[in-house]
Amino acid sequence: MRNEVLILVGTRPEAVKAAPVALAAAADPLLAPYIVHSGQHPGMVEQALTPFGLSPDEVLVVDRPVGGQAELLGALLPRLDAVLARRDPGVLLVQGDTTTTLAGALAAFWRGIPVAHLEAGLRTGDLAAPFPEEGNRQMVARIAALHLAPTEDAAAALRAESVSGATIEVTGNTVVDAVRHIASVDLPAANAPLARLEQDLDSTGGRLVLVTVHRRESWGAPLAGILGAVRTIADRHPDVRVLLPAHPNPEVRAQVAAVLGGHPGIVVTDPLDYPDLVRALRRAALVITDSGGIQEEAPTFGVPVLVARDVTERMEAVRAGCAHLVGTDRVKLLGEAERVLVTGQRVPNTDNPFGDGHAARRVCAALTKLLSGQPTLGVPTSVTSAALRPASAVSTVGAATPAVRSSKTVVVKPAAAASMAVARTQ
Repeated sequence: MRNEVLILVGTRPEAVKAAPVALAAAADPLLAPYIVHSGQHPGMVEQALTPFGLSPDEVLVVDRPVGGQAELLGALLPRLDAVLARRDPGVLLVQGDTTTTLAGALAAFWRGIPVAHLEAGLRTGDLAAPFPEEGNRQMVARIAALHLAPTEDAAAALRAESVSGATIEVTGNTVVDAVRHIASVDLPAANAPLARLEQDLDSTGGRLVLVTVHRRESWGAPLAGILGAVRTIADRHPDVRVLLPAHPNPEVRAQVAAVLGGHPGIVVTDPLDYPDLVRALRRAALVITDSGGIQEEAPTFGVPVLVARDVTERMEAVRAGCAHLVGTDRVKLLGEAERVLVTGQRVPNTDNPFGDGHAARRVCAALTKLLSGQPTLGVPTSVTSAALRPASAVSTVGAATPAVRSSKTVVVKPAAAASMAVARTQ
């Protein structure tokens, strides 16, 4: 479909950030959203989309007996290729930096379908942190036709990598749209431990410290430093209640239980539904996290964030005073947490550096421009799936189009041709 935007998601954060785009696209007469769940995290995408009144249009089944990245990528590519061949969308929208994102971008690029990259341009410059996300998003940038940068910093990072400025749109981050939407609905707590914790805080006037740690590079010794600091915080401040939604990985859960288990001021739960996470964020006095999304969401509610990582691709929050980069050293993390809790520090919640809540509308405008306003560009004749695609109603042989690497030029969909041409210049 010429105006179909195939929205590919595979994890909960992807679903949350793509949901506002799906809603805005559904309300746009020029766009037709079609949501595909890659199957990377079964059940979690559906869980994330439900509060927005959305569900996947298609769910892929991926067997992962080992659980490695190569296994996942190898399983995703043929399944996504089949979907793209059957749907033939006008554009594929991928989000962020997951294996789903990389697989979808590759599959679409090989078919000559333009790739729109939501949340493009985030960089640490260190391929090991975060891993494998930094590598994934850098690779997607090489083949995307449209780079939907959340901030000017992200756009500048793309330009520094010689990405054409004509393919970059600064939209704001759609997670701000998402968090505002969910906060306005104000659903009651679905998680029983969270509901009990809210009652406890209401009756005692206590303060909430939200802790989320999930990145692979945090597992092991770094996580030990974070958890040690968290336990000391709970020991020193009787009025503080710590909420830690635990990562489902068994080794991580065992480490959390060993350090924090049995403490009366610490509540460890299963991962929270997104509305419950928003409830916790709105109530928190402090957030300790290695999550990128929470660094973007917390400023909406004026909650100070300690980033338990050595580097962050979201320096906008650090410069704005919304977040503090503290790493995983127990002593440093504890010192910063003490400063926030003793002073009662808050941050201004009037100007989130990541967006104003209207990013999805800008994304849809950029998608419409991509689908309807791209110039006709030549694609070289070569043994690629793009060149081998059967001619469609919008495909012609461009005798008058300047040749690119060949005197014989095949012209495919204008947006698809733009995707190929952009990739060749980067």
